[in-house]
Amino acid sequence: MNMKLGLNAYGKNAVNLSKIIRHADHHEFRQISVNVQLEGDFETAYTLGDNTKILPTDTQKNTVYALAKQHFTGTIEEFGLQLAYHFFSRNPQVSKAKIEITEHGWQRMAFDEQAHQHAFTGGGAEKRTTVVTQTAGGATVSSGLKDLLILKTTDSAFENYIKDEYTVLKETSDRILATQCEAVWDYTATDLDFEATYQKIRTTLLRTFAFHKSLSVQQTLFAIGEQILRENDVVREIRLIMPNKHHIPFNLEQFGLDNNNEIFIATDEPFGYITGTVSR
Repeated sequence: MNMKLGLNAYGKNAVNLSKIIRHADHHEFRQISVNVQLEGDFETAYTLGDNTKILPTDTQKNTVYALAKQHFTGTIEEFGLQLAYHFFSRNPQVSKAKIEITEHGWQRMAFDEQAHQHAFTGGGAEKRTTVVTQTAGGATVSSGLKDLLILKTTDSAFENYIKDEYTVLKETSDRILATQCEAVWDYTATDLDFEATYQKIRTTLLRTFAFHKSLSVQQTLFAIGEQILRENDVVREIRLIMPNKHHIPFNLEQFGLDNNNEIFIATDEPFGYITGTVSR
């Protein structure tokens, strides 16, 4: 029986890098994690153990650190483009170089309305992400965010759903809506002001969530994606994950008290898992 190798790739994951960018009057602190993945003519490495076309993953790791000294001065998208082009252009056996970068946010401390020169606080769970892919046809960029925890205390309902013999959930026209949002959007070009565009998209996501009168998480998800596409011609498509972080009203009646949507039990599991893609 003849066997053949299918789709394959290799690379280095979780290359954790921190960088201090020293300005004349203050420091920047940047912290990222980089994944490198290469596809190409590597079949003989798998089938024959021939490593003559293999760029060691340790070399890939070292390249990330070395290129960061000169090229990691702006957005993660710009650094990802530099890395992807480097691996693709220097290795003719590579047909696709894919770079994934996750950035952990840090902000300068402020005292008496004055930002400290070199002291920082972490940005919480929220992370900024990008995926850059380089092939012979050019480069593509997808960016996003994850672990963005957002909540509003009203303007959220859930009614008129299917009810069967196992349904005990009560309809509500006023509930907490909370989610740990993940979003990824595809750009139509690579010569963009990635920082300004990212901040604009993030603000649109937050504003739409805050002001949308939600009839379901699904409806709010679509409203967010729709508004981001309307306001950003450079975005072709957006994919959203919005798990429902449930806050369940606690029964105070057993103590002779009314619960007017004031006291809740916050639950981690199980949780509703809502996803959707909004395209032009």
